Amino acid sequence: MPPAPATTSLLKDINERTVLDHIRSGAPISRAEISRRAGISKPTVSVALERLLEAELVRETSAEGNGPSYGARFFEPVPDAAVVVGLDIGTRFVRGAVADLAGRSLAREDVAVEGRTATGLLDIAAGLQMRLLAAAGVDPDRLDRSVIGAPGVLDPASERLCLADTVGLDGVAIVAELEQRLAVPVHVENDINLAALGEQARGAGAGVDSFAFLSVGAGMGAGMILGGELHRGHRGAAGEVDYAFHGGQDSPVDPSAGALVAFAEAMLDEGRHPSSLRAPLDPPMLFLAAREGDRLARAAVAEEAFRIAAHIAAIAAVVDVELVVLGGGIGLNGDQLLDPIGTELARLLPFPPRVEVSTLGDAPVLAGALAVGLRHALESVFEGRHARAQRAKQRR
Repeated sequence: MPPAPATTSLLKDINERTVLDHIRSGAPISRAEISRRAGISKPTVSVALERLLEAELVRETSAEGNGPSYGARFFEPVPDAAVVVGLDIGTRFVRGAVADLAGRSLAREDVAVEGRTATGLLDIAAGLQMRLLAAAGVDPDRLDRSVIGAPGVLDPASERLCLADTVGLDGVAIVAELEQRLAVPVHVENDINLAALGEQARGAGAGVDSFAFLSVGAGMGAGMILGGELHRGHRGAAGEVDYAFHGGQDSPVDPSAGALVAFAEAMLDEGRHPSSLRAPLDPPMLFLAAREGDRLARAAVAEEAFRIAAHIAAIAAVVDVELVVLGGGIGLNGDQLLDPIGTELARLLPFPPRVEVSTLGDAPVLAGALAVGLRHALESVFEGRHARAQRAKQRR
């Protein structure tokens, strides 16, 4: 049986989407150039353009450079047709940012939250979103959605977090709680998964087909990009590398901040190395002392590199990633960690991955949240273009 012929409405949708995609990827661009690139006739492009202009998704602009335009009209996307908010809920900070459809950050703020309850964290996230929109001068009606990164694994059936006890959110119905507070659609994702997507969008993972983002700080986790796509696993728990070795965070190769401090303080108690350090210790103190030549601190950093390498080897031996990007408060100390990690991986693996430090600083989760939000928002504004056109006519 032959397929049913495409309807006029469907063809219009296809043409408008095609024209909008070419404007987004090639702006400023003329009608003739859209026609040439898309293989659509100029009259058809003109019809699609008029509908996109009515919906305020595109606008006229000037040509790039000083060359002649011969009277041609040029077009670009309207970046503030919608905005998205990204929030990163962590153990020490809730970080937030708002971006337009061009991916430009319009406002950014971090709030210290150490020791807050689950309810307190969610209330802070809601207040932060309101301040970000105000700081960006954005009408809240233009907010398409909020994308939130949180520790733990989201159960898709109950929309509750598990393995999120580090921030007191274990068992919390986080989607419902946040949608009630934020009054917009909410997308919740594991924070380290979002960090991997941030590296893919704007960091060291851009253009890399398969890589892992390994965050080492108060805890440890990995986000896996395999074949260009985020790999969540059967239960959404892919990358929970704390469990790769028996004992999880109690493992003798745990590289988290608490384990590093415990190892260094045990050496200090035993007098194993001469040192000017005194308890209580913390990771920044250890890395600074190691840079200054303190023998005990250098031994602690060497042990940390070994532990991180052990976890990278476990990942690489199974999925053979090309690259591992280090992040988190400890992972960002690449000047002291990369060489010993590389040496250890060469000993452990026949094909060790390349290891780099994140270039996104403390913001890979936010970068990933905004990237996810923008993908959804770009689709959302297209699907809602007819209602937008109607509202625009009423304003006129």
